[in-house]
Amino acid sequence: MSSFSSSSLSSSKTLFDSSTYYSKTQSPDIIFPASVVLNRRNCRRNCFRGVGLVRACSEAVAVDDRTVEGVRETKREKGKVLKVGLVCGGPSAERGISLNSARSVLDHIQGDDLHVSCYYIDPNLNAYAISSAQVYSNTPADFDFKLESVAQGFDTLTEFAEHLAASVDIVFPVIHGRFGEDGGIQGSELDESGLSRWFLDNQLDVNSGKVVVKPTRAGSSIGVTVAYGVADSLHKVREIISEGIDDKVIVEIFLEGGKEFTAIVLDVGSEFDCQPVVFLPTEVELQSSVVYHTPPRFPLDVTEKIREGASILFKRLGLRDFARIDGWFLPPSASITSSETNDFGRTESGIVLFTDINLISGMEQTSFLFQQASKVGFSHSNILRTIIQRACLRFPSLASYCNESNGSPRKSKSSKFGKQTSGNEGVRKVFVIFGGDTSERQVSLMSGTNVWLNLQVSGDVEVTPCLLAPGNDINSRTVWSLPYSLVLRHTTEEVIDACTEALEPVRAALTSHLRKQVMEELASGLKSHNWFTGFDISDEQPIKFTLENWIKLAKEVQATVFIAVHGGIGEDGTLQSLLEDEGVPFTGPGFSASKICMDKVATSLAVKHLTNLGVLTINKEVKRKEDLLNSSKSDVWHEVVSKLQCETVCIKPARDGCSTGVARLCCAEDLGVYVKALEDCLPRIPPNSFAKAHGLIEMPVPPPELLIFEPFIETDDITINVSKSGNQNEGLLWKGSSRWVEITVGVIGKRGSMRSLMPSVTVKESGDILSLEEKFQGGTGINLTPPPLTIMSTEALMKCKERIELIANTLELEGFSRIDAFVNVDSGEVLVIEVNTVPGMTPSTVLIHQALAEEPPMYPHTFFRTLLDLGSQRF
Repeated sequence: MSSFSSSSLSSSKTLFDSSTYYSKTQSPDIIFPASVVLNRRNCRRNCFRGVGLVRACSEAVAVDDRTVEGVRETKREKGKVLKVGLVCGGPSAERGISLNSARSVLDHIQGDDLHVSCYYIDPNLNAYAISSAQVYSNTPADFDFKLESVAQGFDTLTEFAEHLAASVDIVFPVIHGRFGEDGGIQGSELDESGLSRWFLDNQLDVNSGKVVVKPTRAGSSIGVTVAYGVADSLHKVREIISEGIDDKVIVEIFLEGGKEFTAIVLDVGSEFDCQPVVFLPTEVELQSSVVYHTPPRFPLDVTEKIREGASILFKRLGLRDFARIDGWFLPPSASITSSETNDFGRTESGIVLFTDINLISGMEQTSFLFQQASKVGFSHSNILRTIIQRACLRFPSLASYCNESNGSPRKSKSSKFGKQTSGNEGVRKVFVIFGGDTSERQVSLMSGTNVWLNLQVSGDVEVTPCLLAPGNDINSRTVWSLPYSLVLRHTTEEVIDACTEALEPVRAALTSHLRKQVMEELASGLKSHNWFTGFDISDEQPIKFTLENWIKLAKEVQATVFIAVHGGIGEDGTLQSLLEDEGVPFTGPGFSASKICMDKVATSLAVKHLTNLGVLTINKEVKRKEDLLNSSKSDVWHEVVSKLQCETVCIKPARDGCSTGVARLCCAEDLGVYVKALEDCLPRIPPNSFAKAHGLIEMPVPPPELLIFEPFIETDDITINVSKSGNQNEGLLWKGSSRWVEITVGVIGKRGSMRSLMPSVTVKESGDILSLEEKFQGGTGINLTPPPLTIMSTEALMKCKERIELIANTLELEGFSRIDAFVNVDSGEVLVIEVNTVPGMTPSTVLIHQALAEEPPMYPHTFFRTLLDLGSQRF
């Protein structure tokens, strides 16, 4: 039977980690918002907590520090490579995010002195040892269905814990949210009267009082919702429990008029001596989108109080290695309930409250951990290795690793922008450009960030990230060269705002002051550790150029430009033409091939003569936007379906990226909805706006002048039974008899000798058209690489690859590109959809999956370096 927890009627916030709940009485100096905890039943299982500690679930024997230590003493010899066990997945809704975090960690800690073994916990709490290649999957659904056939499974979590103790030196868990809780609400009875008393005690109206309802163990965002009154709160609680997100739920007062913040805490002490240092906190500004400011735009006394309070919490709660602590800054006039008598969080400028502690902070490339670490001198690799090495100090048998110089981080190869390489013999300049003004600009930011971080591993290149800002006049468009910390943002608009903010004198002076203060605190603790070789990110300012001057500078310093601008001038040949005119080498196809491939009609015409060789094209009808706006939608519809001889059509911009504005239309009414979106310049069409279900459709802004109508190609439905854990045949469900499926294929090489990577079968989750998120963003979309034999025979696959190469060489592609097509799984015939000359290069892009399927596998560092070298050799 459900009941309130022991602190249910207390007005204090209940803090928690994976295995223990802390009430206010254990941390009396900190102010928390009033809260109450509701739970389905009192069942709790141990899980991973911090770096280095291995725990198993209730049926397993716990493996604590001393058990692991005993194993180490018999195995480790001084000077051996440190073995790290990277554990991801889990049953929570954030397991896709966990996979993204694991991928990021793997990218930045792997090295000659450190070996990473990867492990995955599936939704049913089954543990598997997986290959590092699987970590680069787009989503767990890519491999959940075939785990038993491609990974080493463990019969019990006890066996898994014993394996970890015997096989790795230290565990790095990146499981977000709950772990080890059962789902379901059978027999759940929630205490309505107790919750009503809590509302009254905290001066909240039982019918309309505004509160926040959130899972206790589901991470910082999953399942968090606002409720009004007791009845609505209980309804939201039941939803969280019934959806299996968690079976213990917090209800807390909604903080009006406040500003949210988050702060990373790093322990720089020795062994079990805790010495927490709080980085520069981040203000989370809620606008139409979320915007981050590091340091926060708070009065100095408030920032200092946040850092002081987070440090106290870290110590009092017995945390270790690192953590993320969230809270709110409220104005002085904010109403705090009478039971909150503590004055610690009060300042002249307002009140500081702490709300959440995240023991395993998100570790995606632009996460708070890396944003804040970069502000105080740490690269991704440096901060992660510092965390690992700090954890090693708790184990005497690992002390030899901490004392060796080979534990030092890889040095960042970003440098002051535009300096000549003459003083740095043998080091090449690389400018990575991303951004732009198309609907794919945010994906472009993700691509450019990923390329930049991966290329930094090479010791003979210096990489500068550069953002192309929106604009009309080509040569006078702005390009920002970016310091390390300003790249780590979620939108291009946020990057540009951060550049402007960084150049504001008062803001720059405050940031410099706080940065120096935090770095001195860090240095005082880290200087005693032999493995710490210093900070590797300098404090630089962004620099603003015109595109014309930026290209001239690239020529002057003999830089290679890595193009990651999707759509617009980055893909239609404009940027390529400007670089060719100045003799600046760049990645990807040249002007002519880019221009042809950007125009989907021109692409079809260029390969139309290959029909007899098994390369087919789709019939197209082109319409002007103005004609669509001014014509009867019914007349246009009947004309199009008559000419194309089809019942449903695919509409897309004639010249734009691969996902933007692509929709399936089933009737004249659908066409009317689409044309209305064009007329109103909508940035997106909401899900399920058409007759047939679909996901969110990003639209080009401004609307395209030309649009293409094509027959909608009916392919067979391939779905994945993610609840099964058998072999591929059991996990894949095939529906249909057309024998055509959709594929996407990367091609790589020099002009005239392009070769096909391993094709991927694409599985659509949100409708008939792959969304922008499914194509590029981690946690969505499913790709089967290589196509399972149950889908396509080896012979048909080889014929498909031959035809893809024929297409690439006919179009005179070079460097790398991606070809989207339909393929007949029996004959290997290919029906071309489109060619993308600047394909997605995000951490989970399908190109990485395909590169990893090569023999030998090409990991991201090698893959992007190969693409860079192909670009550098073009002249």
